[in-house]
Amino acid sequence: MTAAPAAGAGRRPVVVTACPDGPVLVRGADVVQDQDGTSHVVTRPVVAVCTCRRSGRMPWCDGTHKAVERAKRRKEQQQDG
Repeated sequence: MTAAPAAGAGRRPVVVTACPDGPVLVRGADVVQDQDGTSHVVTRPVVAVCTCRRSGRMPWCDGTHKAVERAKRRKEQQQDG
């Protein structure tokens, strides 16, 4: 994933923050480019980019990682108990 800042004289920095067990938050980008090279226009000040690769809205996070983590914990509990 790559992110491009806004064009022009007043360019703001792009800030990328990884959320534990969740998406990557991208602040200040106008475009996010996925691993296939497809450019996705950013229309919000902050976007959440999927890292679990299970989102139905790739490259954007749709919260699927939460269900994946719950299922993983449930499976671990069944194996332990």
